[in-house]
Amino acid sequence: MSGFRPGVRLGIDVGKARIGVARCDRDGLLAVPVETVARTDAAAAHIAQLAEEYSAMELLVGLPISLSGGETASTDDARAFAREVRAASGLEVRLVDERLSTVSAHAALRDAGRSQRSSRRIVDQVAAVVLLQQAIDVEKSTGAPAGAVLPDPQEPA
Repeated sequence: MSGFRPGVRLGIDVGKARIGVARCDRDGLLAVPVETVARTDAAAAHIAQLAEEYSAMELLVGLPISLSGGETASTDDARAFAREVRAASGLEVRLVDERLSTVSAHAALRDAGRSQRSSRRIVDQVAAVVLLQQAIDVEKSTGAPAGAVLPDPQEPA
């Protein structure tokens, strides 16, 4: 486990209507679902409260990149929400490539015998679990944190 920074992290899967939230334990052994948050003006503040409740050290926000590696309107939306949640929480936010996390979540739920319709309420949480677990695994295998730190607008580039 060399290079792994112990501490709870929250994984956040940003969607247009819902935001999936997951957390890991202090040792990064397992990511688990926390809740699905409605995408409202209060969402960032609510996630900041969850971060405080779980004593999170950082937030990992999924960055939806197209399969070809390009950015989309969803990429811009996730970045904007990441800035909101950083401002609300005061925590470091890392942007993590989440390509296929929602696809993986749907596949896992389908394999568990759930229809896409019955999975709608939890698929965002499962996608957050997938992106967080991948980030933990990357840090444990490479010794470097996954993703890139969201730049602080107060610091010069």
